[in-house]
Parts: sequence; C-alpha cells; structure tokens
Amino acid sequence: MSIIEKAAGKIGAGVPRPAVPGGEPSRAADASMIEGALAKQREKHAAPAAPFVATPVEPVFSAPDFEAPVEGGSQVQSINLARLHRMGVVAPDAEKSQIAEEFRIIKRPLIANAFGQGAARVKNGNLIMVTSSLPGEGKSFCAINLAISMAMEMDRTVLLVDADVAKPRVPEYLGIHADKGLLDVLQDKDLKLSDVLIKTDIAKLTVLPAGRTYKRATELLASASMTRLVEDIGNRYPDRIILFDSPPLLATSESSVLATHMGQIVMVVEAEKTSQEAVREALSHIQSCEVVGMLLNKTTPTPGADYYYGYYGSYGK
Repeated sequence: MSIIEKAAGKIGAGVPRPAVPGGEPSRAADASMIEGALAKQREKHAAPAAPFVATPVEPVFSAPDFEAPVEGGSQVQSINLARLHRMGVVAPDAEKSQIAEEFRIIKRPLIANAFGQGAARVKNGNLIMVTSSLPGEGKSFCAINLAISMAMEMDRTVLLVDADVAKPRVPEYLGIHADKGLLDVLQDKDLKLSDVLIKTDIAKLTVLPAGRTYKRATELLASASMTRLVEDIGNRYPDRIILFDSPPLLATSESSVLATHMGQIVMVVEAEKTSQEAVREALSHIQSCEVVGMLLNKTTPTPGADYYYGYYGSYGK
C-alpha cells in the first residue's frame, strides 16, 4: 500500500468546492478524511498526531528595532512573551490555558516516536518537519507552538529551523532579528553553525533562521552539505528535537527535498478549504517519510463537542 493510500485512508463527505472546468467538483478535506489518515497510522508502530483546538489568529508583525548581542559565538535575543500570548501562541510564563494544554497533547506522540517512550523508536524521529499543501494553512503557527511547548519539557531541548527559505516567518512571529542562517552556512564553508544560531530567553529553545535568499536554494537543501548538517544537528545532542518549518509542498520543491531527511512529518490541512486533491498531491511528494501525521486546521467549533475525541483538531493561522 502506498503512502498516499495509508495517509488518505477513508475520505469523508467533505465540503463542496467550486467545480473545476471540465472536471468533477473538488471537495475539501474534512475531519473524516483526517481520522481515516490517522487510523492508518495507528496500524503502524508510530503514534499519530493528537487532537488540537485553537482560535485562529492573524498576527500583526513589526520589525525588531534592536541589535542582538553576541555571546559565545551565538546570538542571544529576548522574545516578547506578552506579544506571543496576544497572538495566541503558547507562552511559557502564561497561566494555564486551553491552547497550552492542547499542544501538550499533540506533542506527546511526536516525542514518543522520537525517543521510543512506550513505543518503538522511529529512525530519525527527532527530526520533525511541519508543512502543508498550500500557503496560509497555519504551518508556521503550528511549528512555533510545538517548538515552545516541547522546549517546556524537563529533559528536552529544541532547535527550531526556519526552512521556509522563500518566505521565512519564524523571526517575524518571535520578534527577533536574523541576518544570516541556514542557507548562509550551506554556502560558506568558513561560516560556523554557532555563528548563526539564535539562543532565546525561552529556556531550551534555539532558532536557526533561514538566512539570506539564494536562487538555488533547492539545490543547496539537496546537497551533501545539507545532509551533513542535518546529521550533525540531529545526532549532536541525544535530548534534542529539531523542528523544521518548511515551505508548502505544492508551492515550492524545497519541502520534498527536506522530507528525505525527516523521521516524522506533521502536515497541516485547512478545513473546508484545502481540497482532497491537493492533500493527495502533497502526500505524493513526501513518500520518503513513513511517519506522517495529518492535522485538520481551522475547524468550526461545535458547542458541546468533545474535541479530545478522535485524532484531528484546529490550528490557528
């Protein structure tokens, strides 16, 4: 059975979409589709992604107005936690909240797969890529929340890699300044990884920015240098989780290349908008990864519904 069949599973009734000229009406991905996908994952050794519900947030970004100090070769920058909280992002210093509890649930199977806690350990399971079929489905929101939530673990450290090299969003969300990053390290043999890493004042959270734009970014991500870099950051610390915020699968080719390095992939799907055809096409680009968790995003809450039942949920934008 192909990964598309495994991931797509049972296709639900969905929501009608405008008809494609000369073809059948497109149908949007829905909860039934995601449940079917994750049911297939439960048949395997790896645990699927867990439920999540959040209020969609449209962040208002402003450019940082400070220069980052340098300490030990790595930049050290402060994150405005109050700003994160206002945007609906998990903030470590905030009081107990629904969004924090939901991300605690969603991270558990990912951590279990990465370190073999109660299940078979997934090869390269600590390398986790967060992606989507199309732009605007909420993948960056997902990646950042997961990174912060995982960094709150007592015995884990997190490296958040902004691998959406065409449209990096991580610095905007976190309000940090980044001149160089991943692409610069891959191009310049004299540039050390520690020179571009940004240590944050969120305990155990480090950020690797995307770096300066490069027209041959796909080739860089497919290069031997990238393979060595991923192996290095993945194996250097036994307690480290590396989260990659990658480009949408149908918008660029970088994600397909990144997928070849990953042990787990979290694919965000926007409810009642992203077509099932788009989801299937996106899945065909990540067949190299055996563990793919699908998360239904921006669902419309139903009063009284039990969102902790099943294996789907809602992500903010």
